[in-house]
Amino acid sequence: MTGVHALPSDHHDGPWDAVIVDPRVKERLLATAVLVLRHGRRLAGSAVAPHGLVVLAGPPGTGKTTLAQGLAQAAARALAPHGATTLVEVDPHAFPSEMLGESQRAVSRLFREDLPELAARRPHTMVLVDEVEALAVRRQAASFDTNPVDVHRATDAVLSGLDVLRAQRPGTLLVVTTNFAEAVDDAFLSRADLLVRTDLPDESVIPLIVADSLRELAAQWPELSGLAEDGALHRRVGRTLAGLDGRRIRKTVHGALALRLETAREPSSLCAEDLLLAAREAADELAASTASGAA
Repeated sequence: MTGVHALPSDHHDGPWDAVIVDPRVKERLLATAVLVLRHGRRLAGSAVAPHGLVVLAGPPGTGKTTLAQGLAQAAARALAPHGATTLVEVDPHAFPSEMLGESQRAVSRLFREDLPELAARRPHTMVLVDEVEALAVRRQAASFDTNPVDVHRATDAVLSGLDVLRAQRPGTLLVVTTNFAEAVDDAFLSRADLLVRTDLPDESVIPLIVADSLRELAAQWPELSGLAEDGALHRRVGRTLAGLDGRRIRKTVHGALALRLETAREPSSLCAEDLLLAAREAADELAASTASGAA
């Protein structure tokens, strides 16, 4: 585990609003989280009882982890009148795999001992696992270059552990992200109560990300408020940045500050031409990378 947090907490505000996606997606995510965390125990005996699993799948840089972290805070705020929420962050790469059976034992301990113990501390518990494809490997495609027996055993341990956690702590929600949904075991995905696919931002969303990034800068340097409110500029920059992921778009906007020594010294001197130049450079890098990958 990489962290255990008590929510809601003011310093966890921000991620939920930072990811710009269809509001209906956020509502569905939040509704699913609230239902499981608040009523999971009551639904446990039902034939359609939730597994307490949400999967966020999509390319790197599309905001999956930020969305998951934001969901934890948003759900905790919604449920605050009914008690606090524990957020547990798990790093799947921390599980040993060099020795036969070690991954299986570590995963079993996580789901059967560690998580139930943490879930007993507060009324609601959310567990975040990034890059779950490292843990719940698709067994049908397990490579024999690795240890296929241990891969199968570790994935089996995840599946049985998830079922045990659901039985012991039905009010617990597991939120996982994956860059490669096709690499995640089918039986694991079939247990998901909700699977959300995050895509690269389209032409309607990119200007919104540009605007939001500029508003962040304007909060520090109010002289940039004009740029932050210039919708025409956001669209021009957005057209140039088509094809980039949300993370790269934000880095391009912030990176415009470092194009000139003057703006590095005094960010309030940032101008529209700086943003357009930074966008063109980012677009050129994307084109070069795409050409290299196709070669």
